[in-house]
This record gives sequence, structure tokens and C-alpha cells, in this order.
Amino acid sequence: MTLKSKLPGVGTTIFSQMSQLATEQQAINLSQGFPDFAANPRLVSALAEYSAQGLNQYAPMPGIAALREQIAVLVQRCYGRAVCQAEEITVTSGATEALFVAISATVNPGDEVIIFDPAYDSYAPAIQLNGGSAVHIALNAPDYRVNWQQVAAAITPRTKLIVVNSPHNPTGMVFSQADWLALQQLVSAHNLYCISDEVYEHMVFDGAVQLSANNFAELAARSFIVSSFGKTFHVTGWKLGYCVAPAALTAEFRKIHQYVTFSSFTPAQYAIADMLKQHSEQVRSLAAFYQQKRDNFATLLANSRFKLLPCQGTYFQLADYSAISELDDVAFCRWLTIEHKVAAIPLSVFYQTPPQSRIIRFCFAKQHSTLQAAAEALCQL
Repeated sequence: MTLKSKLPGVGTTIFSQMSQLATEQQAINLSQGFPDFAANPRLVSALAEYSAQGLNQYAPMPGIAALREQIAVLVQRCYGRAVCQAEEITVTSGATEALFVAISATVNPGDEVIIFDPAYDSYAPAIQLNGGSAVHIALNAPDYRVNWQQVAAAITPRTKLIVVNSPHNPTGMVFSQADWLALQQLVSAHNLYCISDEVYEHMVFDGAVQLSANNFAELAARSFIVSSFGKTFHVTGWKLGYCVAPAALTAEFRKIHQYVTFSSFTPAQYAIADMLKQHSEQVRSLAAFYQQKRDNFATLLANSRFKLLPCQGTYFQLADYSAISELDDVAFCRWLTIEHKVAAIPLSVFYQTPPQSRIIRFCFAKQHSTLQAAAEALCQL
């Protein structure tokens, strides 16, 4: 028997490949985006307590009410938007599930979806699986800003959806108010939907205002806004995220969500709800926490031959290695992992048509000792 692939051009992701190579080579893993430090002990204790209480069975399909209530409080506090926990918030098994479900809810065969390269690698396959076509618009170094006139020119009668990501993985670019307003104008004028991937929403640096699709009423009315507790609370393995959308969009989202995972990790939902209610300072302090790591990493690499690009948010740092090697970025990352025991991610894999550049991505969501050891190796190049 020969199974005809629905994703013939897709293999194992570069994140899995580089993490596996890092393990094989006993290299420092600055490739895949996960912290190597412990979560808040209160959160871990709460998980154990709720599990011990027997809260280990299916949660309600949209998520437990206590968590959805705290998400509503968080959205109100951060963005001044009132959302209904019963009809506009759905807890998901990670942000990637939410992105897949939102794409599945909106995209039909023949639809076009605008995405921005470098793009998170789950967008295009989800669009393809639903019979749509991804229209790739490239963002360029060093600042990776969106040219909204170019976006307007790319909209056709088949355009259904725009997917945005701010703060942006992998570049660290953050939308300004002008960006959000331009997006809102296009979505409204062309009767489009928007998926706003905001998993790094609380990691905005240098005193910039934390903005979201939630801040812009016309845009929010046509948007699925996705975020991640795994990123916010340093527990990526818990795979817990959520989607905020107007009631009519949420109803369609839940129709699909119920057949993808139905419900998500029950004791973790209770533990996260407690953290949001009783220890919300962790969310408030997240930007300062990661800005310190960004600045520390930059200081450690100051004497290296890498050129660091601007990083306004997320926990990723792009670096130009042109002064070090003429290898392409995939080959350079393999060489770096095998010969110098530091793993990174090549930027070209985030593009449909990669630019002629030598840029890689490091993750600085690591302990100081990890970053210091990696920097010592990188500064020797």
C-alpha cells in the first residue's frame, strides 16, 4: 500500500533536527525555543496538589471556567478589552493547536492566506491541509518591518485571512501602533479575517507599550487572538494555550477544537488559574526578566564576530555570521553544533524563498551559566 501524502514537501522540522543533533553532540542547545530553568515552584506545587485532589479527568471542552475567567481578567488588565469567558475564550492544547483550529475554521479550498516570512513553520502546512494557498510576503533584515502597501497589493478576491505574529518569531520585531492600525484598515476594508499569534505578548522590551489585536476594536471583531501559557510560565511541555475571539468565531473554532483535542491538561488548567489570580506579578515582570537575559547575552557576545540584529521582543536573538563563514545557514548551524558544540537555528527555513543572507537564531531563554558557556565557545570563532 502507498499512502498519498497530504504534505509531500514536509519532513521533520528543523527544530527537532537541531535539538536531536545537539543531544547527539552533547552541544549547548540554543536552537529550540524552550527554557532550561525551572518553573515557579508555586506553579509546580499547585499542579501536584490539584492532581492529588483527583482533578485528572476531562476538563470542559472550552476549558475550566476558573481559567477562562482569569484570562478575561488578564485581557482586561493588559489591553482594556472586556471579553466573555463563556463565549469568547477557549483553552487549547498549546498555541499550535489553537493556530491549526483557527486556520481550519476560516480557510476553505481555494482561499488565499497572507503570511509573513520568516514565518513560524506551522502556518503554511495548516493552510495547505485545509485546501488554501499561503501567499508569502518576505520581511527583510535588519528590522523586518511590514510594508503595508505591499500587503495591500497582495490582496485578491480570493484572500480570506491574514496571519500576523507580534512579537515576531524568529526576528524579535514588534508591531507599532501604526502597524496595528494599518492591519485593521486592510482587514476591515477587504472583509478579511485575522489570526494574531501573540504567544510572546508579555515579552516586549525597552519600555515599549505592549500592544495586541485586542487593543483595536474593529480588528478584534474579526480576529482569533492566540497566546501561550507555556511561554509565559516557562512550562512549554504542558502544552496549554488559549484563543480569544468574538462569540460567532469562537462557536466555529470550538466545533473543530472538540474533535482535535476536545479538552486540555486538567490539573494544569487549575494551577495556571491560581497563578494568574494569586501571583500575576510573574506576568507583569516577564518583559524585564527576558530583557535582562537579552542584554546579558549581547554583552557576552560583544567580543565575538557575530553581528546581533535588533531584538524588540520574544526570547530570540538573530545574529549575522558573515564575518565568520561563507557556509549557508543550514550548513553553518550543523558545523557550529558538531565542531563548536552550540546549536542554533538557520533563518532560511522560515522562508518560502530564502534571502541571500547569513543569519541564524539563538534562543536566550536559558540560565546565565548556559548562556555564558555558549558565549565562550561563540567568541572563539
